[in-house]
Amino acid sequence: MLFNSVEFIFLFLPFTFFVYFFLNRKRLLIASKAWLLFSSMFFYSWWNIIYLPLIITSIFVNFLISSNIINFDKNKKINFSKKKMLMIGLFFNIGLLGYFKYMDFFIENANFIFGTNIGLINLILPLAISFFTLQQIAFLVDSYEGLIKEKNFLNYATFVSFFPQLIAGPIVYHNEMMHQFTNLKKKVINYKNIITGLFIFSIGLFKKVVIADTFAAWATNGFDVSSSLNFFEAWFTSFSYTFQLYFDFSGYTDMAIGAALLFNINLPQNFNSPLKSTSIIEFWSRWHITLTRFITTYIYTPIVRSFENLSFSKAMIATFVTFLISGLWHGASWMFVIWGGLHGLALVINHIWRKKLKIKMNKFLAWVITFNFINFSLVFFRANNLDDAIKLLKGMTDVSNIVIPSSLHSSLGFLSHFGIKFGGFMNNILFEQGFEKLWGIAYLFVAFFIVLFFKNTSSICENKRYIEKYYFFAAMFVFATLRLNEYSEFIYFRF
Repeated sequence: MLFNSVEFIFLFLPFTFFVYFFLNRKRLLIASKAWLLFSSMFFYSWWNIIYLPLIITSIFVNFLISSNIINFDKNKKINFSKKKMLMIGLFFNIGLLGYFKYMDFFIENANFIFGTNIGLINLILPLAISFFTLQQIAFLVDSYEGLIKEKNFLNYATFVSFFPQLIAGPIVYHNEMMHQFTNLKKKVINYKNIITGLFIFSIGLFKKVVIADTFAAWATNGFDVSSSLNFFEAWFTSFSYTFQLYFDFSGYTDMAIGAALLFNINLPQNFNSPLKSTSIIEFWSRWHITLTRFITTYIYTPIVRSFENLSFSKAMIATFVTFLISGLWHGASWMFVIWGGLHGLALVINHIWRKKLKIKMNKFLAWVITFNFINFSLVFFRANNLDDAIKLLKGMTDVSNIVIPSSLHSSLGFLSHFGIKFGGFMNNILFEQGFEKLWGIAYLFVAFFIVLFFKNTSSICENKRYIEKYYFFAAMFVFATLRLNEYSEFIYFRF
């Protein structure tokens, strides 16, 4: 079930909301929490009920292991050390993720390297496995570190499966979530939270169905449909995907935060205008904030701790390796590994620039370099294979293949002496003609204006007078819902 679907918006969400608070009002607190758990499992199984046992098994096994870690000092019958139990838990989670997400990837590469012909398993990637696995790994490690003392299975299962953030985050920690589910003040309907939640949800819905899905069509034309691209077509394609990904994932996060707020649950901020960043370090402090937090705490920090004498160069090695792992986490493809490696390398260069060279750069120039690097790297993130990536990058760098509208030949014909060609403008990307094609070009400039000059959702909500603009956001909601028949999956559902 998708957030941008009629079933979710007009059936599942309101029905879950009313039953939850009805049970709370009757002081059936355990029943209300059980209802939230049941609703979340129903939400998950809507996609494919075959994988419902997978998430249930994962929750049971992780709770059992974490409970033994937490009760280690009291349970004399345990024959394993706490560290061994943690290793068993990590092996289970990573093994589960490895089997369902990476087995075919490993088989393909083994066949290539050793010349074997092992058949692929062709497993369908279970929905949300990357996110609920990371969340439970964090829980296990925090249990081992003594930061968590959760002993109630219902609490734990609700924490893992809470439907607004189950599928694609934000990635949350137990200590920032569980107290919200048990706080009696949050069991009562809060009309301010309802208004704010609907406000945030509407913004996210508009981002997804009106902006992201529009750019998705043009990105698909460039990456998957057209066999060759000229200079402007290639750049338009790359920008289209950059904006598609941004508005798609930030839109999803807004909808997740808004839906959770209806139940008086505050999810952490996941985006803070990342495309305004003037360095790649700043970008990763603004983009997918909860993932950055996770990889810093549970991947980068352990790598750094493994060094006896930490130096700057060793910290940079840890940074690079961390982002290679982050790239692979996004998907079983060398394209994601290349993307992660590029960002790891960019972070290393950025740190050297700051700490070793200490050269100050003009802010606008810094933004241009940062944005274009992000845009360039996302070519690998989107490409199905290396040939697709090369096709696009070749078009973006081939200044000998610049084509402008033939209608401009009479006034700009002299440009032909400089290698500029006249012909069908953007015909391989924008299949529309006339005004619709001009609207496509204008759409790109509007997207730039939004990401650079508009406040993000969090900043808007900090201003207490945002409610006065309810009519504007009500219009956004109505306009977005009129396009729900065109809905598509969120990009991060694939990860």
